[in-house]
Amino acid sequence: MKKLTLLLLALLAFGFNMKAQQYVSTTPANRNVILEEFTGRGCGYCTDGHRIANQIMANNPGRVWAINIHAGGYAQTSYPNMITTDGNTIHGGFSISGYPSGVVNRTTGSAIDRGQWNGQANAQMNQASECNVAGIVRINPGTRVATVTVEVYYTGNSSVDENYLTVAMLQDSILGSQADYGNYNPTQWLNGQYVHMHILRDVITPNAWGDAISPTTQGTLITKTYEYPIPESIGSPNGVDVNLDHIFFLAWVSERQQGSATRPILTACELEKTYMTDEPIYPSVGAVTQGVASCSLVKDFGFTVTNIGTDMLTSLKFNVQVAGSSQDLEWTGELPSGENTKFDFSMEIPYGTYNGILSITEANGTPFDASVNFIAESAEWAELLVEGETTNIKVYIIQDQWGEQTTWNIVNSAGEIVAEGGPYQHLAGSGSTQVNVANITDLPANDCYLFTIFDNNNNGICCAYGDGYYYIKDANGNKFIEGDGDFGSEASHQFSIKSTMDVESIAQETLKVYPNPANDYLMVEGEMSTVEVYNTIGQRLMAKTVNGNSTRISLSDFSNGIYFLRVNNNGEVITRKFSVNR
Repeated sequence: MKKLTLLLLALLAFGFNMKAQQYVSTTPANRNVILEEFTGRGCGYCTDGHRIANQIMANNPGRVWAINIHAGGYAQTSYPNMITTDGNTIHGGFSISGYPSGVVNRTTGSAIDRGQWNGQANAQMNQASECNVAGIVRINPGTRVATVTVEVYYTGNSSVDENYLTVAMLQDSILGSQADYGNYNPTQWLNGQYVHMHILRDVITPNAWGDAISPTTQGTLITKTYEYPIPESIGSPNGVDVNLDHIFFLAWVSERQQGSATRPILTACELEKTYMTDEPIYPSVGAVTQGVASCSLVKDFGFTVTNIGTDMLTSLKFNVQVAGSSQDLEWTGELPSGENTKFDFSMEIPYGTYNGILSITEANGTPFDASVNFIAESAEWAELLVEGETTNIKVYIIQDQWGEQTTWNIVNSAGEIVAEGGPYQHLAGSGSTQVNVANITDLPANDCYLFTIFDNNNNGICCAYGDGYYYIKDANGNKFIEGDGDFGSEASHQFSIKSTMDVESIAQETLKVYPNPANDYLMVEGEMSTVEVYNTIGQRLMAKTVNGNSTRISLSDFSNGIYFLRVNNNGEVITRKFSVNR
């Protein structure tokens, strides 16, 4: 009877362990890989290491994670300072003879060259792991406290009685300078700044080398929970803000202490991240984004709300304030705990750039206070009137000597790239220039477009490196967009293409413009808030605000020719063509 009781207790204990496991798999698997890359903003070859690490991760999604550790002689304390105490500790645990270099699953006591990373990663992924690791991070955005739960399940036996569990916080999308001798990683440049990715910000386990765990025998489940207050900023001096939307967490198990480092790494994972609170009603509003191209004063915006409370959200009220205007929004429906949904709104924005604020004022019928700041922009645009439903344009880029730094694109109102060009060749002569022409055919009418030219070295296409510039011509050879080369990291221009067939039919119903041809004046009758006159190459010649339903435009300063009248009625724009003939 005693033996039966002991057996029953053992079975119950085994069953309890199996039920307690929530996140980690109990199925044997091969090793996943941590690639710790030692790098720095002053290292001109390190961007090639970033490119190689990115490619290894892209080839092995969910199996390989790179950690960029800014430490050593090329790490810089100017902004953004990404040096950390834990990063210095890990850097000091390995013999390093050059940069970039790294360790793959800490299988070597010395950092290895970037050319060896891929082979070493593949070798690791083909080996069976002694354990699996998984878990979840729950972040309270109000308190910035992260509750980290990690499970380790041993599918085999480790060679030692004690292993080490490490949890690290990384951050993406940190903009800053970066030496780049050969433009090795062009896709990570944005508007003249380098986008630093998977940067080590902190190790949240009690020691940089991990938290000791045992036993390490087959069938063991180990669960660890850590409470981690996420700092507002990390780094001194010139620290970098910790953006909750751009952080993620990795966990890995290393085998033993060898020298100062715990190594090798047996396996790793990225922890699931979620935002949750213990409050019953807690909507969390995400960043407000503006539509790409809009040839109207009425701009489109979007944002996401996540229900991080414990109760179902059934109603929300919002308030938006931009440029002295206020707008209220309401929503009813069902948004379960842990889920999110997207909202859209439109608002008239005067010409210029403005700071806006979107607030949640009520949730489930009770007052609520949460807000997010955003930028609203309204730029002027050139307008092309064409007879058909499509047209052709030509983009001229007169590059400077460093053509490999220059790219451009044209994006439509849906955010789709409809044309792009560059990078161009490097020119041998100091201060040389070269003309590059792109023919864009069958560009659809009745849409708005955004042309943007970029220089990834933040110095335009001008000055000491050649007197570059750019312009765009319509199908008749008229320039309707042009700019000099002194634009820094980028310059943008909006333009619309409208079919005269559609414009004239709408305009006839809602707007009267006479006489046409005109002599000394032009009368405009209809609903309007502003009127503008443009010439055939898109230059604005006059603009005026209208109080009423009619206005008289003096043409005494206008020479004979064709002009375009643009009438704006609170965001609705109608364009009419007229001529001056004396």
